Amino acid sequence: MSKNSQHVPAEPAAEALVRDRLGRSLQDLRISVMDRCNFRCPYCMPAEKYPEGHPFLHRSEQLDFDEIERLARLLVGLGVRKLRLTGGEPLLRPGLPDLVRRLRAIDGVEDLAMTTNGVLLDRYAAALREAGLDRVTVSVDSLDEATFERMSGGRGRLGPVLENIRHAQRAGFEPLKVNTVLQRGLNDDGALDIVDYFRGTGVIVRFIEYMDVGSINDWRRRQVVSSAELIERIQARWPLRALAANYHGEVANRYAFVDGEGEI
Repeated sequence: MSKNSQHVPAEPAAEALVRDRLGRSLQDLRISVMDRCNFRCPYCMPAEKYPEGHPFLHRSEQLDFDEIERLARLLVGLGVRKLRLTGGEPLLRPGLPDLVRRLRAIDGVEDLAMTTNGVLLDRYAAALREAGLDRVTVSVDSLDEATFERMSGGRGRLGPVLENIRHAQRAGFEPLKVNTVLQRGLNDDGALDIVDYFRGTGVIVRFIEYMDVGSINDWRRRQVVSSAELIERIQARWPLRALAANYHGEVANRYAFVDGEGEI
């Protein structure tokens, strides 16, 4: 989030709720605490669009913790119950455990989560958990070293990320989720390897559709792997059963392994 000149509204009435045209209530708020990232994933922040020296937000342009807390309180008053810290890479933001502690203290916040590439998770997992972070989602796009490195823009190594996932579990983050963005011809041939690796570990794998991100990632429809195709592949090896949504308007379609070894 960056600062702008728009007026921030007064505190809303406690009973105020916001619903969209399909009757879904405003429940989730994603807070981007940092626009910088130590990866250059081609589907998100490709190196050719974000080269060395790219003019990211100056620290004075970022929302400070007071502003983030106030906005969160305003939106919780409108019905938000789940907060997610994102980036860029959120763990690059100095003092993040302090922000977590402040957001955790807001009455009405039922779930406080963070999405990260996992590289710095070993340094901060314990402090974040102690501060009140409920859940962590780590991006893992491949279990093949070369493919993982390529999909991080040449900046990430698989081994430390997998070890940091285990570190986060030991710090008390259960269940932990893994995000995998699938691109046909790039990493979709390893989808079943990721399922196999995390089955029975308490980690929930979430496959993310390859999407157009602000027209910067050279998106092509032919590289999209449909949910139907992916489920058919997984189902052929591990029988699945569909799960009901956790709430009206939930984005994810959830499936459990029939043998009880977790869900995707």
